Amino acid sequence: MPTAPPHAAPSKTVSAKVEAHITGTVWKVEVALGDQVAEGDTVVILESMKMEMPVEAEDPGTVKEINCEEGQSVQEGDVLVVLE
Repeated sequence: MPTAPPHAAPSKTVSAKVEAHITGTVWKVEVALGDQVAEGDTVVILESMKMEMPVEAEDPGTVKEINCEEGQSVQEGDVLVVLE
């Protein structure tokens, strides 16, 4: 009786979302698709009330999605970048 080859466990890709911590305007996007980022790296700079505020990655990963562009208005909690 033939035996089936062992099945590899399905790989789980964990995504980390980088969200806006304030309402403001995207002043600068600091990353590009495929970039590697470390925990604490600035991925986007928001401008609010004439102040520039960096938005940092809370986890390391590779930039999978960029959901904002320079000059765009964003609300607190909007997902700006997705890491994988």
